[in-house]
Amino acid sequence: MTSWGGTEYAWGSGTIIGLGVATAVTLALFLLWELRAADPILPLRLFRNGNFSLASVLGFLVGFAMFGVVTFLPQYQQLVQGASATNSGLLLLPLMLGTLVTTLVVGQLVTRTGRYRVYPILGGLVMAAGMLLLAQLTVGSSRLTSALFMVVLGVGLGFLMQNTMLIAQNSVPMTDMGAASGAATLFRTIGGSLGVSILGAVYSRQLTASLTDRLGEQAAERLASGGGELTPALLKKMDAGVRDAVEHAVTAGVHNVFLWATAFAVLAFVAAWFIRETPLRGGPSDGQSADEPPVAEPAAL
Repeated sequence: MTSWGGTEYAWGSGTIIGLGVATAVTLALFLLWELRAADPILPLRLFRNGNFSLASVLGFLVGFAMFGVVTFLPQYQQLVQGASATNSGLLLLPLMLGTLVTTLVVGQLVTRTGRYRVYPILGGLVMAAGMLLLAQLTVGSSRLTSALFMVVLGVGLGFLMQNTMLIAQNSVPMTDMGAASGAATLFRTIGGSLGVSILGAVYSRQLTASLTDRLGEQAAERLASGGGELTPALLKKMDAGVRDAVEHAVTAGVHNVFLWATAFAVLAFVAAWFIRETPLRGGPSDGQSADEPPVAEPAAL
C-alpha cells in the first residue's frame, strides 16, 4: 500500500483501499492471536509499560524522519547541486558522522551516569532544528551549507536512535528483552516505510505543482513522471529555462518534505518529555556493584 499509493495507483483506487482494509483486518487478527498465544511473538502486555510504549512511538517517529531524509535529500543533491548518484550517497556522510559520534558519546555518558531521559528530549529538539535548517535550502545553497545542516540532524538522530532501544529494553523483564528489541526495530521500520510513502506524496505533489506553474501542465506531467530518470548529465542538456524550472521545483518539493518531517520531529520532542527516568538494569542503583559488568547497557549501546 505504501509503495504503490500515489505512484502505481491513486490513493483512492480500489487496489489501495483494498490493501488498507487488508492491513486493518490482518492487524486485528494478529492482535487477537497474540492475546491468546501461550508464547506470543509480541506480548501485548509490554504496552502496559508507559516507557516501552513511548519508546515505540519515538522509534516510529525517528524512522519516519530518517528514512524520509535519506530518500529525498539525494534528489536535491543530484538535480540541484549537480552531484552524481554515487557522490550523492557520499554527501550523506556528514549526517552519518553526526549520528555515529553522538551515539558513541551518549552511550558512554549513559553507561557512566545511568541517566538517559534528557537525551531523547535533546534529540527531538535538535532533530527538529536540523529538519528546519534543511528546509531552508535553496537552489544556490552550497554543499558545505547542506553538509553542516546534515550534521545538526545527525546529532539529533544520535541522541535518539540507540536510546529508544535502551529505553525499550530497560522497561521490560529480562525474559521479554528479545521481544522488546524486535518490537522497537519493527516500529522504526514501519515509520520508515510510511515516511517514505507520505513524504514521497508530498514531494511529488509540490514538484508537479511547481513545474506546472513554470512550464505548463503537459510539460510538468512529462517531467514529473520521468523524475526518477532525470540525472545531472541529462539536466545539463536541457534548455536553460527548463533546467531552472526543474531545479526550483525539486527544491520546493524537498522544502515541503523537510517541513513535514519537522512536524514529526516536534512530536518526538513532545513525546520524549513523558519518559520516566528509571534505574538502568544492572546499574549501581539496581543493587549491583559498580565494579560488576553491566547487564543491559551492552545490548543497547
